[in-house]
Amino acid sequence: MTTASGPPGTVLVVEDEESIADVLAIALRYHRFEVMTAPTVREALALAERTRPDAALLDVMLPDGDGRTLGRELRARRPEMALVFLTARDAPAEIVGALGFADDYITKPFNIDEVVARVTAVLRRTRPADVLPQRPPLRYGDLELDETTYCVRRAGRTVELTPTEYALLRFLVRNGGRIVPKEQLLRHVWQYEHAPAESTVVETYISYLRRKLHALGPPVITTRRGVGYGLA
Repeated sequence: MTTASGPPGTVLVVEDEESIADVLAIALRYHRFEVMTAPTVREALALAERTRPDAALLDVMLPDGDGRTLGRELRARRPEMALVFLTARDAPAEIVGALGFADDYITKPFNIDEVVARVTAVLRRTRPADVLPQRPPLRYGDLELDETTYCVRRAGRTVELTPTEYALLRFLVRNGGRIVPKEQLLRHVWQYEHAPAESTVVETYISYLRRKLHALGPPVITTRRGVGYGLA
């Protein structure tokens, strides 16, 4: 377990364009991350097995396969690993359909400072603390969130959520029936102080939660158009 004085985390960068991989590695190392790079799916899987990184930063298009398939394999092997995709696909519908199991995505071309900030934010909300105190579960209606095991249940049935989906749902539950403005969700869940006005990340992850939660009961997430989201 990394201590507070050590590196902020270990990141596996999977990118076949050497110049992009070098820029990402240099920037992350400058911010004290431990970084490993791999240009292919095969090398990434072997490296992840040996080193067990905290997060993977994955290009979607790789020479020997699909980064999305790689991400699913990494998540299957280590459910706690954070996944961030680099993608040229910026249509929300494509991202929702293809990258629904990821913790975040960044569209190309990207700003390198934004990449570092997004990886930092993902790890901040997904890495467990050294010691997890026992906490009573959070409840809202038929939802139950166990803050020790990060398990979510609806009407007694387990709901499989990514760490980012869990963080978003937890914030909504903690705010009860109140409508939470989109800007507040960006600050508290994604740690964005100045998110671009056109950001669709909140809408994207709300759609993920709806798809998973509403399959087990009546609609529980509500939208106040132009304001934000809450729980029914």
